[in-house]
Amino acid sequence: MTRSPIRIVDAHVHLWDPARTDWYPYLSGQSNLNMGDTTGMARRFDAATYRAESAGWNVEKLVNVAAATGPYSIDETLELDRRADTDGQPSAIIGGITPTATTAEAVAQIDRQMIASRFRGVRPMGDFEGPLPADDVLRVLQERGLVFDLMAQADQLTAAARGLAGLDELIVVVEHTGWPRSNTPDEHKLWREGITALGDLGDNVVCKLSGLAMPMGSMSLDAFSPWLEFAIETFGEDRCMFASNFPVDGLHGTLDELYTTYAAFTEGFDDVSRDKLFAANAERIYRC
Repeated sequence: MTRSPIRIVDAHVHLWDPARTDWYPYLSGQSNLNMGDTTGMARRFDAATYRAESAGWNVEKLVNVAAATGPYSIDETLELDRRADTDGQPSAIIGGITPTATTAEAVAQIDRQMIASRFRGVRPMGDFEGPLPADDVLRVLQERGLVFDLMAQADQLTAAARGLAGLDELIVVVEHTGWPRSNTPDEHKLWREGITALGDLGDNVVCKLSGLAMPMGSMSLDAFSPWLEFAIETFGEDRCMFASNFPVDGLHGTLDELYTTYAAFTEGFDDVSRDKLFAANAERIYRC
């Protein structure tokens, strides 16, 4: 029988309500996500729902990552922070900035979110010209001690690494295991090159082991292992952390199935290493 981790800090969740069609238009059919049947994610997902669906796993803390569109991602941060006073979760929040914002506007959006006690950094959503916001915005995040969650797919990882070079004090979290788009040999090669470039930047860049169910179309150990193995080999156990990406990855299975796969993958790891990957690293990076 596979050993369960002693505790879990889920480093990537989306607590949302599709009824907020202004915040989440893509959950109400207002845009084509090209993801097939999205009923597994297009549903109200709050802290109580998460607790019910993760029963049997000792999930202590949640990190919510921005999912509302445009300027609503700032409002989302403030509302979730207020709600956490009652719900107990999330323990940390990664907010947003808008792709159309000027540097001054983006800085104002960052500073507005800093009134939220659980605000830890940003994950820009939308169509930027490249994988990164403006250099001045990244420097502001660095100066304020905030985290930058990098949302970039395999073909953008090397460019992102070039743009982040020199920002040695900025904590960067590579989301969704570098977000491969498929499991083809060519994609795996491209992804390995990008992951290597990011891993070489230094200890300030870490990898969030999440989001693999989307491109793999599966939560199986066989599907995940090649990607998890190389990511951990590249970044090391002190610079990786598991996360669920729920309810998005709910399109391909349950939280129980996902954590079972993560647990099986780490069966041969000692308790200290497992705690780093499942909880301690996320607590350190997101200060929760």
